[in-house]
Amino acid sequence: MTATLLSNAADQSLRARAAKVVPNGMYGHESTILLPASYPQFFQRAEGAHIWDADGNRYLDFMCAYGPNLLGYNNRRVNDVATAQLALGDTMTGPSPHFVELAEALVGMVSHADWAMFCKNGTDATTMAMTAARAQTGKRRILVADGAYHGAAPWCTPIPFGVVPEERAFIAKYHYNDIASLEAAVAEAGDDLAAIFAAPFKHDAFVDQLLPDPAYARRARELCDQTGAMLIVDDVRAGFRLIRDCSWELVGVRPDMSCWGKSFANGHPISALLGNDRCRMGASQIYATGSFWFAAVPMAAGIETLKILRESDYLEQSIRLGTVWRDGLDRAARDHGFVLRQTGPVQMPQILFEDDPDFRVGFAWGEAMLQRGVYVHPWHNMFFCAAMTEADIAFTLDAADYAFGAVRAQLGSLEPHPVVMMMLGAMAGEH
Repeated sequence: MTATLLSNAADQSLRARAAKVVPNGMYGHESTILLPASYPQFFQRAEGAHIWDADGNRYLDFMCAYGPNLLGYNNRRVNDVATAQLALGDTMTGPSPHFVELAEALVGMVSHADWAMFCKNGTDATTMAMTAARAQTGKRRILVADGAYHGAAPWCTPIPFGVVPEERAFIAKYHYNDIASLEAAVAEAGDDLAAIFAAPFKHDAFVDQLLPDPAYARRARELCDQTGAMLIVDDVRAGFRLIRDCSWELVGVRPDMSCWGKSFANGHPISALLGNDRCRMGASQIYATGSFWFAAVPMAAGIETLKILRESDYLEQSIRLGTVWRDGLDRAARDHGFVLRQTGPVQMPQILFEDDPDFRVGFAWGEAMLQRGVYVHPWHNMFFCAAMTEADIAFTLDAADYAFGAVRAQLGSLEPHPVVMMMLGAMAGEH
């Protein structure tokens, strides 16, 4: 196998231009300060399971746009429907009939849902859920798992620069999968508990992933029933990647509300809050809106995407290919003297290295994979999409074998990433 990368001159030029007109040149989850310098920042096109950077380099993409790509980039069925709607109208004075049709489709697929509200980002959906829970219960306190990510609003951002303590005055934390910790946080909230937030599984950055303990999930449901609080599952990242329903159906627990985004319109910009009748009144009382929240094109795309999810074996294929990938990576790593910690669902894998506390090995491996045309992430969970094939997995495993060998050869000269060390230190201090 030979290197696929041509150059990075266009990417570097764009970075220099961006630095003059954008704070830091980039921001949020697209910032590359927590990635190796060789990772491209700008991309010009995408098709199926692949992306092309600004210099024309092609990568098999295991980030899937950080989740929105579920069926494959530029899926023909979804885009044909979206293009047809665009010719009729997108953002109009009011929503198109697709508004009702998409709400009906989601309520029909998600077992706990009796209603739906639409927005644009995951942060919109989680913030709406929090506000609706407070409106429904008349209470203030919100419980979130320590280290969990629920968005970038002041109440939940993991980087709290510019956030004043008052904006988090009624947010308290518990430990994921720890029943005693959850019970203690509920007791501390007393008669003022509005909601418990739970991720579908523990998919925090920089750490091993954990599937939900069914006993923990059941206890969260019981505590909400006992206190009158709302149970909220934040399915923005994992929605429809684990099951064709809310992810906690896998553990037999139904929330009052669930938050959705990323993948249910296959990359078209839309998110949603789904809920049951227990919290319908609260949802009907809040004021939540946006100029583009009622756009017709992403709603049409969402309806078509949901049809494909019901009709196809996208989920089963991702699980099958993810299992082959996980097993193959373990074998290749062992052949070169490495031990991997592969956690989370196989279709949303997290890959960390044993004995790599400062991530220097993981970063070097990611760079070596990139040189062979495979885009993996050294500390964030990844994603499979339905456009990936057995040939893609074979290509990836071939690249991985090369990358493990390349890292082994330079092991003594690797250095930790300074920004990652600063981030890990800040996380350790917060905990």
